[in-house]
Amino acid sequence: VVQLNSNADKARNLDTAERMVRGAAADGAELVALPEKWNLLAGGEELVAGAEALDGPSLTAARGWARELGIHLLAGSIAERGEAELVSNASVLIGPDGEDLAVYRKIHMFDVDVGGVSYRESEHERPGSELVTAPLGELIAGLSVCYDLRFPELFRILALRGARLLTVPSAFTAATGRDHWDVLLRARAIENQLFVLAPNQVGAAPPHFDSFGHSAIVDPWGKVLALAPAGECFVATDLDLAAQERVRRELPALANRRPRAYVWPQLTEAHA
Repeated sequence: VVQLNSNADKARNLDTAERMVRGAAADGAELVALPEKWNLLAGGEELVAGAEALDGPSLTAARGWARELGIHLLAGSIAERGEAELVSNASVLIGPDGEDLAVYRKIHMFDVDVGGVSYRESEHERPGSELVTAPLGELIAGLSVCYDLRFPELFRILALRGARLLTVPSAFTAATGRDHWDVLLRARAIENQLFVLAPNQVGAAPPHFDSFGHSAIVDPWGKVLALAPAGECFVATDLDLAAQERVRRELPALANRRPRAYVWPQLTEAHA
């Protein structure tokens, strides 16, 4: 997982991302994951102005890195140019041949007030509507982005669709990250007995971003296998697939589900 301090300087962000991806591949990584908005982390209007199509320069560069290095590359997420004034927060999984394996558009909009800052992603971003899994060598990966981490039902469905690994590219805030980041990552891993790869942004970026860092890789038992230090860097580890099978066999939480008991409440509005 790659940890970046992206900002509004797209050329600088791409240069840093490429250096980190190449470093991780040289270290033996077969899958490299970039964080949310790795190519451009900026305020809403600037984000819209810098949005790209999926065949734009940022993802074209990422596809070239994956092809040259022979790796799977999760191109974190970028602002994907859409209709009118809204963009999609799109995460793209690229195969070793440089071809896209999957595109996931962030479903949950970060419309919150936290740390003295008001975030309203829905003013400039359009929520996605489809859950996405994709082949990843002998595995199936489930895709998500940042704020999705707070919605466990999304991850449970991905697990039931066969995912053995979850990707959570993020720009998780420092204000929420101190108390929530580690807890949520480990909970999603434990609940679904999945590996979780969570590359995060780190540090300050205009106009108001302050990201928590602590990019992590978590195993299906909830153990943190790798944790990034402060600053821009990458961390890597081996994934023990046999250990995952053992956890699922000895603690069969997915098999022990009772879905008929989990009825989603039917909410109705009361009218005077």
